[in-house]
Formats: sequence, C-alpha cells, structure tokens
Amino acid sequence: MDTKSGAGVAPEFTVSAEMLSAISPSGDRGGMVLGSGVQGEPMIISALRPAPTRIVLVGGLYLARQVALRAMAVGAWVVVATGRPAAWQVLQKAAGTGPDGRPAPLVQIRRLSPVELPRPSEDSPLLVVHDGGPTPQELFPPRSPWQTTVYVLPYMHPQAGATASTADLVLLQRLPVGQAQLAGRVWNLPPHMLQQLSNLPDDQVVALGRNLWKPMRLVTTQKEQQILGPVRRGD
Repeated sequence: MDTKSGAGVAPEFTVSAEMLSAISPSGDRGGMVLGSGVQGEPMIISALRPAPTRIVLVGGLYLARQVALRAMAVGAWVVVATGRPAAWQVLQKAAGTGPDGRPAPLVQIRRLSPVELPRPSEDSPLLVVHDGGPTPQELFPPRSPWQTTVYVLPYMHPQAGATASTADLVLLQRLPVGQAQLAGRVWNLPPHMLQQLSNLPDDQVVALGRNLWKPMRLVTTQKEQQILGPVRRGD
C-alpha cells in the first residue's frame, strides 16, 4: 500500500493487488456488495454517500469486520474505535504496510475516546466503526459528506433506541424473540417481520431502512474467509 500526501490535500493511496483479490467491490461509488438476494443477485448497500450517514449493525463481530473490509475495498479510510483492539488487528494486517514497513494508514484502531478524524471526501470517504457495546456514546457522529459512522451493537438494548431509530440503514442478524420484539417497537415492525428476524440463518441479515426490508445471504470470498474465518453470527 503506497501513500502520498501534500499540504492541504487529502492523502491518496493505492490498494494492493492482494487486497483487491480478497474482496469483491462493486462498480458504484460508495456502493458495497454485501450479499445476494433470493435469486442470487448481488445486493449492494449505499454505505458511503455525499451526506453524513449512520449505520447501525445489530449482530456479531464477523459482520462488522466484513463491512469494514468492503469499505476499504471501495477506497474508504477506516477508523475503528473499540475496547477490544486485538479483535480488529486483522484489518490492519489486510491493509498491509507502507514503504517504511509500518502499518498502512488506511486503517486506524483507536480507543473509545474522541480523536481528530481524517477529512473525508468523495475520493477518500471515511468509515468510522464505533465498537463500544450495546449502548454507544456519540463520540464520532457523522457531520460531513462522505463520512459514515457504523455503530456495532452486539444485541438490542432498550437504551440503544435513540441511536438505532436515527440510523439511515440498519443491518440485523438473527435476534432472540425478546430482542426481536424490542426491535419491533423501535422500528414499528409487523409480526411477520419479527418472526422472520428471529428465524434468520447464521449467514443471513436483513437490511432495514425507510421503506426497506431486504433479507439477504452474506457472500464471503475465499480470501475473506482466510482473513475473517467462516460466516457466523456472534463474536
């Protein structure tokens, strides 16, 4: 991974061939192939947009790291704020090293405290992953175009309602019946959706948004499995 920088100019980077072969990015700017539909068609989520964007992910670490890898593949800088940094080291390993042998700056792993973020742009969008438990604080709210903040919730918690209800996109893995009912109250879901949510297989997620309810099967390449292991629910 090569990096360059200039005064007042956002850094540029070139993703290694190994990185590109590990992940299957889409051709749409800011769009990421996350899974496949019932007919096997690719399902693309608009995760990086010319507007401040919130994504809430309710599920396991596998899904969160896959979303981050896909963002890297379409050219995003990734900042991970977490209380379990060792669990995210695989991203830095996937990003490779710079000419000086140090980890490439494409991925930054931080503590759960405010920090200055890279300036996002269309050419260098920014994905901030907030991995801070079921009731996250607003440490890195998206405030500018091309910044997306992903809130990783290991499970539904009553006090996470404000964060969850303001999301532009929600990705849900299977929830126990009680948590599915809580999700139903947060997003005003009908009974048949709650039943579907509590019976999702381990390799499926539901994409939820305004006028959107889209179940999909996660698609993982062989290279991604080498980085993340097999598709699974939970940590």
